[in-house]
Amino acid sequence: MKNALFVYNPISGGHKVPSELDYILGTFQKKGVLVQPYRLIDANNEYLVSALKSGIYDFVIASGGDGTINFVANILLDNDIKMPIGVIPSGTCNDFAKCLGINSLNESLSIILQGKTLLCDVGLINNSHYFLSTFAGGNFVDVSFNTNSELKKNFGPLAYYLKGLSEVANIKSFDLKVTADEHIIEGKFLLFLIVNGKQAAGFPNLLNDADFTDGYMDIILVKKCSNINLASIFFKVLSKESVNDKNVIILKAKKCELVSKSPIALTVDGEKSELFPAEIEFKNKLLEVFVPQGIYELNK
Repeated sequence: MKNALFVYNPISGGHKVPSELDYILGTFQKKGVLVQPYRLIDANNEYLVSALKSGIYDFVIASGGDGTINFVANILLDNDIKMPIGVIPSGTCNDFAKCLGINSLNESLSIILQGKTLLCDVGLINNSHYFLSTFAGGNFVDVSFNTNSELKKNFGPLAYYLKGLSEVANIKSFDLKVTADEHIIEGKFLLFLIVNGKQAAGFPNLLNDADFTDGYMDIILVKKCSNINLASIFFKVLSKESVNDKNVIILKAKKCELVSKSPIALTVDGEKSELFPAEIEFKNKLLEVFVPQGIYELNK
């Protein structure tokens, strides 16, 4: 029998996971996996690190929003714990899970039990903190913190879009210098996104050619533009089109540096951040994750 540690955020997704806990444990137990629940109640990770280092567990399962998955992944990477991580999405956007092709509880359980894993890229900010899906700054990135929890529960990512659109009239540009490999770009911008997959901020297929195993980050820069042009960009991504637009710059790089004289709201995997100015390096195939059979076949 295998052993797994199940680390879950009890309040993510409207307290969804606690109500499904017996079902989750039972599903694994029937397949010969004994799962130990670990309830995240604060940022103190001493006991969690000790458990993951104990050698008892064959793999770890993380359930919550992108911030929860980020928290567990950083513990693994900071402590050089070589262990696969399974993802059970229970947040609002679940960007990293969707980048891996995981969309639901039952789907995630099946994927973990199939046992197929890949090594995925991670971003490292200022040599101190890893991110899995998105590092973002500028307008709209803080809407997740200012959106009513009941609205998020009822409308999911759509709640963020509605909140963001309501703030269009109040947007302000900021100066930004981006050094990305051999590229240097300076100007006035409304938003930047550094992403590790096709989805970010709940927008599916934001970049059709993004790949979380190629060792490159995708950088999206939205230039200062009129509200009409900005609304056009929103319409494209809401229509599940690629973000390509004359007011959008898209780059690929292994390393980049971002500096600005302006105060900028920042998020790392959906959580508030103050990691700025930022030097970012992408680490190729550093984190082992459970993935669907199809994605495994494409990338093995």
